[in-house]
Amino acid sequence: MSQQKKQKKSPVTGNERLQAAFRDDRVALIPYLTGGYPTLEGAREVGEAYVEAGADVVEIGVPFSDPLADGPTIQDTTTRAIENGADLDYCLDLASTFSDRVPVVFLLYYNVIFSRGIEEFLREAAAAGVSGLVVPDLPVDEAGEFAAHAAEAGVAFCPLVAPTSTDERLARVGELVSGFVYCVSVAGVTGVRDALPSGAVELLRRARSKTAAPVALGFGIGSPEAAVEAAGEADGVIIGSKLMRLVGEGGPQRAGEWLREVREALSGVVRSGGRHQELA
Repeated sequence: MSQQKKQKKSPVTGNERLQAAFRDDRVALIPYLTGGYPTLEGAREVGEAYVEAGADVVEIGVPFSDPLADGPTIQDTTTRAIENGADLDYCLDLASTFSDRVPVVFLLYYNVIFSRGIEEFLREAAAAGVSGLVVPDLPVDEAGEFAAHAAEAGVAFCPLVAPTSTDERLARVGELVSGFVYCVSVAGVTGVRDALPSGAVELLRRARSKTAAPVALGFGIGSPEAAVEAAGEADGVIIGSKLMRLVGEGGPQRAGEWLREVREALSGVVRSGGRHQELA
């Protein structure tokens, strides 16, 4: 009898993992942590608290000396993380701690990638289980080649759009995105805001009209109420500064408790045809 060759299953790509995190029946919750803050071990505790609180994706900020997109809170955490010795190698190891349970996305600056070498960086990121990349200082006009390399490595590219983005740039983002579109709620830096800035909902609608990929809103969601408001149009909500502030005030446990409140608030929002409705 001839034996049939067993077909190997293709590995699940970062794009596939991220797409699965944006479920039809649930708004994706994407908490951010600065790799290496409050300590090298403390960042692992923060990530564990997020996973236990119901995070659908964990976003890890790779510390960099000049974080141009970050406001005072995350700048402070980045400075502390660098002082603690956090670097790309540490963050890759940190990602591997959670990537078997939830998709992990890196937010990092292009210089970090360039210094390591694009192909080497992507190889290491894929090996650590990193599903996607957000690169704030890589303009979409210049991102085509990098996005192609990332796709070959099985790592999703998650471009940013802002209220100032033209329809032409939104269309280009729609062509390049392989993970989710990161919608920046304001034309500014990260920071805590209790209510959504004016224009955030309109941006989500404009971005959605240009892509079939999930759209997630970040930069400033600082309350469960704001998260629910964002979920009226977004497929996911990204929360960073508020959580990092809570880590500084009360440690990983406090941040996890608050994130659980957000998860519970979002459970009252159900999806309907690509939009969302709040349950009475």
